Amino acid sequence: MYNHILLAADGSENALRAAKEAVKIALNNKESLIDIVYVADFEKSKSDVLHAGSSEALHFERRKKVQNIEKLLTEANVNHKVTILHGIPGPEIVKYANNSKVDLVVIGSRGLNGLQEMVLGSVSHKVIKRVNCPALIVK
Repeated sequence: MYNHILLAADGSENALRAAKEAVKIALNNKESLIDIVYVADFEKSKSDVLHAGSSEALHFERRKKVQNIEKLLTEANVNHKVTILHGIPGPEIVKYANNSKVDLVVIGSRGLNGLQEMVLGSVSHKVIKRVNCPALIVK
């Protein structure tokens, strides 16, 4: 069974769809914990820090990005917690997943076409290739 599920979240609709799938999986095991992981991207965080009035306001803004997902998990009565990391999303998610020994990673896909993914890369593709546990990409 999947006791520790990492749900990568960025506040997007894709992440919300991934959350719905994570809930379906977690409801099969009452001991499951969904760890909502949000990565404050280095490139975007500089701008966020400049626009935030204080560190509390910055933390609040980051928590707001996963608020819809938290609400969904609370309504489904699923155990969950929020973890906010700092860095480049793909590598930070992989490092956290591997160090925390999660049982499953659930991540949404932006739906890049083949050329976009080859040029830009995708967080979900980078995560899938490097985590040491099963992973689910939700389209």
